[in-house]
Amino acid sequence: MRELESRMAQPGFWDDQEEARRVVDELKALKEPLEAYEKLQADVQDLDMLLELAVEEADLSVKGEIEEGLRDLKRRAATLEVQVLLTGQYDRNDAILFLHPGAGGTESQDWAAMLMRMYTRWAERHDFRVEVLDLLDGEEAGIKSATLLIAGANAYGFLKAERGVHRLVRISPFDASGRRHTSFASVDVMPDIEGVDDVEINPDDLKIDTYRAGGPGGQHVNKADSAVRITHLPTGIVVQCQKERSQRANRATAMKILKAKLIERMEEERARELAELRGEQREIAWGNQIRSYIFQPYTLVKDHRTGVETGNVNAVMDGEIDEFIHAYLEQQARSA
Repeated sequence: MRELESRMAQPGFWDDQEEARRVVDELKALKEPLEAYEKLQADVQDLDMLLELAVEEADLSVKGEIEEGLRDLKRRAATLEVQVLLTGQYDRNDAILFLHPGAGGTESQDWAAMLMRMYTRWAERHDFRVEVLDLLDGEEAGIKSATLLIAGANAYGFLKAERGVHRLVRISPFDASGRRHTSFASVDVMPDIEGVDDVEINPDDLKIDTYRAGGPGGQHVNKADSAVRITHLPTGIVVQCQKERSQRANRATAMKILKAKLIERMEEERARELAELRGEQREIAWGNQIRSYIFQPYTLVKDHRTGVETGNVNAVMDGEIDEFIHAYLEQQARSA
């Protein structure tokens, strides 16, 4: 850390912008866990002092404050513990989250919208920034698709644990007979990668379409074809963006998403090749059901990969999913 700080203090450090950014990012990655640990220690001491005063003065009025403080410390300590497991190349990056409903029309589209709110609330709990890059509303309710940028330290490292199919069981609010329905929605996660040079894209391999943006706020942007859809012809990957009024800005964002998807595909291909060389059978995680959310006839959220479960469905849908994320990351670290 001192070596990096010394390099930053050298004359001409900022002459090479790309190298300077790499050093700054590396230093930030080293400092953040240390600063979080020091803040955690200080808050533990403050809470300990409050507890001592409460005991000495027999003051029960701070009982709720102490209990809430303990819950917060426990959550932050667990998050910090898991952060040391995030050693992947892009784990520190922001995340691009994709949501798609499964078959089932309005039921699944509503479920996808519920998941979108869940991840938004999770991000807010971690003081992460959420930006809607693309959103296609359902015809009656819910969403047909959504692409979110979730920006914050280790956002991708945490959210990569959410990739897969999520299953909902509930009494449908759209069924007049009050029958129980099962719905599915898929979640995909990619790292937000800036300044990627190791992915070369031939312009001849791209089909670029423009169209009028829609959805919330669309009245300000849909007078011109500002939204952009890019198809990578060799792979069939399709990305789109409509968040900006400028077609150029939407195109730049869509290209960034495309690069992230291509890098993900390259890494999956390398992993398959290694598995074949080792003679191993690699589980195909894409499309697998990873978690069930049951609202009726009882309440239960269960992760099928780790076995972690809770009956507090409302808390989970309000963004309390760290328990599932941490358990999965710990499981992956043990099996590595």
